[in-house]
Amino acid sequence: MTSDPVTGAEPGESRAMVGPVVCAALGVEARAVRRGLARTPVVVVGYRARRADRLPGSCAALVVVGFGGALDGRLRPGDILVADQIHGTGPDTDPVACSAPRLLAEELGRDGLSVQVGSLVTTDHVVRGKERALRAAGGARVADMESAVIAARAGNRPVAALRVVVDGPGHPLFHPGVIGRGLAARRVLARTGPAIERWSLLLVRGEDERGTEARTP
Repeated sequence: MTSDPVTGAEPGESRAMVGPVVCAALGVEARAVRRGLARTPVVVVGYRARRADRLPGSCAALVVVGFGGALDGRLRPGDILVADQIHGTGPDTDPVACSAPRLLAEELGRDGLSVQVGSLVTTDHVVRGKERALRAAGGARVADMESAVIAARAGNRPVAALRVVVDGPGHPLFHPGVIGRGLAARRVLARTGPAIERWSLLLVRGEDERGTEARTP
């Protein structure tokens, strides 16, 4: 019998994690972000977070990473959105405030990455066409299909989410150019690991006060 490659636990055994856990929907996203992580495990939760049951029962924080679609023209392909709030689309879902988003954005910026902070919405489908404008009018800046699902499982644990923009207004997903944009986004995602780990250390040390206002709905 082999141990779990993420937790190190034997089959049937649950092992608590002390540090944060990074969550990615797809293997390509997980492989990219792992390049910059020295000590943080990555869990592949699947498309639409269908394998969210892979997440550990205990860890310091959950960080959702991957690609996303911009809803307004202020975000260009290759930019990163750090979520300050994560919204679901169900009638009974409340937004989840993210932990120290501006601190995470600052750390990413230190590594020369183009970063903005704003609201993220999770849907069960690819957002395109007129729906982009409708979601943007509601305050969301990027759409994905996993973050709200992961945030709902976090309980009282800190949650963060960052998305590298692949498509958006003027840059449709279903277009030959998406291949080049996807490769560029993967390179950006591969550079995010060090900032995520610095952010998590600062969070543990209680140095996230600078993000207090951003966490207030």
